[in-house]
Amino acid sequence: MKTEISKGLFEKAKQVIPGGVNSPVRAFKAVGGNPLFIKSAKGAYLFDEDGNKYIELINSWGPMLLGHANESIEKAIREAVSGSPSFGAPTRREVEMAELICQMVPSIEKVRMVNSGTEATMAAIRLARGYTGRSKIIKFEGCYHGHGDSFLIAAGSGAITMGIPDSLGVTQGVANDTLTAPYNNLKAVEELAIANRGDVAAIIIEPVAGNMGCVLPKPGYLEGLRKLCDKENIVLIFDEVMTGFRLSKGGAQELFGITPDLTTLGKIIGGGLPVGAYGGRKEIMDKVSPVGPVYQAGTLSGNPVAMAAGFAMLSHLNDNTSIYGMLAKTTERIVEGLKKDIQSLGKSYTINQVGSMFTLFFSNQEVYDLESAKKSDLGLFGRYFNEMLEAGVYLAPSQFESLFISTAITNDIADEIVKASSQALRKILK
Repeated sequence: MKTEISKGLFEKAKQVIPGGVNSPVRAFKAVGGNPLFIKSAKGAYLFDEDGNKYIELINSWGPMLLGHANESIEKAIREAVSGSPSFGAPTRREVEMAELICQMVPSIEKVRMVNSGTEATMAAIRLARGYTGRSKIIKFEGCYHGHGDSFLIAAGSGAITMGIPDSLGVTQGVANDTLTAPYNNLKAVEELAIANRGDVAAIIIEPVAGNMGCVLPKPGYLEGLRKLCDKENIVLIFDEVMTGFRLSKGGAQELFGITPDLTTLGKIIGGGLPVGAYGGRKEIMDKVSPVGPVYQAGTLSGNPVAMAAGFAMLSHLNDNTSIYGMLAKTTERIVEGLKKDIQSLGKSYTINQVGSMFTLFFSNQEVYDLESAKKSDLGLFGRYFNEMLEAGVYLAPSQFESLFISTAITNDIADEIVKASSQALRKILK
């Protein structure tokens, strides 16, 4: 595999971009080597600057559910661009998009468009604080809600201990208002809520975590959070930036039958373009300016090109809900093939999967939170990643990321993935 052009571009990038990348995981630090610079993509495949071709299992970290360069989305983008890419004023597309989101996700009665998932979660937290008049939030170890200050907080030493900043530039004052609990540990959340009774504005969670690898909620866990929030008058926020419209028409909340108070969205609702949204109960959303006192604004919010792409994507999913069953079957075909092959090698592993999301952990125990995910063999994963790359399969360059399947992955391509994995494992385990 030739990589000279990518290597040269990375050296140039490091001179003008911090670390040579515009998002840290792209730097390949967790797996070794240099990042590949992608030139184009179509369907199930990526093509890099050196002319290499890869089966794509990241799909832009989730949004390319219909595969790359989908014709209907491309058409919608071209038509929107022809009328100007931005107005900074209301458009018909914004209204139609909001109506469609509210139709597909019943817990969302009103929605505000923003420009990224990070912006959506930041705004949702501010709204919850404004609505409740409280200052603290509860988040979970291993869940990622973007790079807002409130979310870059490590856990304290005990259930009632405030968090500590997990990044330079985050103040201790912000950290004092952020409480952190282990994922899938309902008792720990209850203890935090009781110890800080009357001060907790919101609990924010990925209903299916995607940034410690794919980690599913234990049975009864989300239900327990809903009951706790009802009892303590806490706003329950589902961060469905990854899972929204990917796991079902109504997202993870539909799949698990849990109704949050607020939901944050991103990824798929832009059809691949930068976009985010937050929405929920009318009485909460009516606290947002200009109708309410919680300020939030954005010059490019509701951008006509992003709205056109997102509307084309969601319309397709709304009209073709059988896609979700097909995606799940394709993903299960890959997962079962991987399991059978790894078992034949006598190697310890865990695979977490829900719908079209999955992660292979090189671990001999169940992975249900950040601590159990961290017990995976990271060195082995790094070698596996690079062998898969050589075999033409592009995985997420970190053990702690979910993979995402698109409708462009056929049964034949799924079998190619399993075959490539088998060859990679035999090389690194011999």
